[in-house]
Amino acid sequence: MFNGADSEEISMDDAENRVKTGIPGFDELCGGGLIRDRTYLISGTSGAGKTNFGIQFIYNGITKYGENGIIIATEERPEQIRKNVSKFGWDLKKLEDEGKLAIIDACSTKIGVPSQEKYVDVRPFDIRSMLDQIITTQEQINAKRAIVDSTTSISFFLQEPAKIRIELLKLSTTLEILGLTSMMTCEIIDETNPSRFGVENFVTDGTIMLYYDRHENVRLHSMEIYKMRGTDHSKKIHPYDITPDGFVIHPHRDLYTMA
Repeated sequence: MFNGADSEEISMDDAENRVKTGIPGFDELCGGGLIRDRTYLISGTSGAGKTNFGIQFIYNGITKYGENGIIIATEERPEQIRKNVSKFGWDLKKLEDEGKLAIIDACSTKIGVPSQEKYVDVRPFDIRSMLDQIITTQEQINAKRAIVDSTTSISFFLQEPAKIRIELLKLSTTLEILGLTSMMTCEIIDETNPSRFGVENFVTDGTIMLYYDRHENVRLHSMEIYKMRGTDHSKKIHPYDITPDGFVIHPHRDLYTMA
């Protein structure tokens, strides 16, 4: 077990309360997986792989652990998402056709284009509308996992930090009440701050930071678990690769070594 657990720490033997991401190398960094029915922020700069990380969590949940999932797409249209992750061999359309995955299109209406998707948020800037759509969708497919990609577009519309915090807290709490273990992505500019608007980090139970830093003449990926309530976790920064099969975290390698 990692050092520095807080007073809420849950035993790493409590497997029933853990949700495995199935992302190679990640689950061992936080006691065997995420805590069930909680919401986690995935923060990072452009190119860090936030969306891919979250969708890998959803895809693995369906294909490895029998937990259906929901993708709430606020930044990209579902057809773009399906195409982008197909390079990893993830056939999202097949899972949708099987009733195991639902992608809520909260992007098309926002940018004023028609949508042919089964699940569409017709009022994408209204959190109440989004919550209603999520509740209906969760009931229809009995989902256990969700990802909101991303909070950044929602927050830009809301503008005021106090309002952003309230609305994202409503979203996070509703996901938890529905029995969804969830991720919410957040695009940041300053890697010293895990929240774009200074509040996203406070309405989630954990924050995972993805870095894409320049080292000499190349850019390298690394990640850290910035916080995770209710469990101990690694306090180190770990390198990761985005392979043809998706994310692979290297939990026992502290630094990249250049050939």
